[in-house]
Amino acid sequence: MSHPTPYPVRLADEITRQLGQLADHLSQLPPPQAAQVIARVLDPDTGVLGGVTHLVATGSVFAKDQAERGALPAEVWLALGRASNELGDMTLDLDEHKDTLQRVGAQPAVTAAKPPAPAPLVVRRRR
Repeated sequence: MSHPTPYPVRLADEITRQLGQLADHLSQLPPPQAAQVIARVLDPDTGVLGGVTHLVATGSVFAKDQAERGALPAEVWLALGRASNELGDMTLDLDEHKDTLQRVGAQPAVTAAKPPAPAPLVVRRRR
């Protein structure tokens, strides 16, 4: 007899499915709406990225406890802790741009006679 899938596992699967749907929608939205969605996703307090960061941090606490009991290798805890820290750093970096995205999202969509000039892209490396 097979065991039913626990609710938290089904919830994780459903969230993953919905994130895929959101990405599909995002790729087809007009720029102002896409900016609104991205701003909400990046919100460190109520957005998806903040939620994922919190989830990974919670997983790290679980993994630490299990590693101390010998049920998980310490490397699992260390990897989750590192991922949690890096996600936290990215969340802070992206939070700097939330206001700009919200401002772009509040602008009405306009059709320009000529396309705007592309902005030069700068790659910033930390380390």
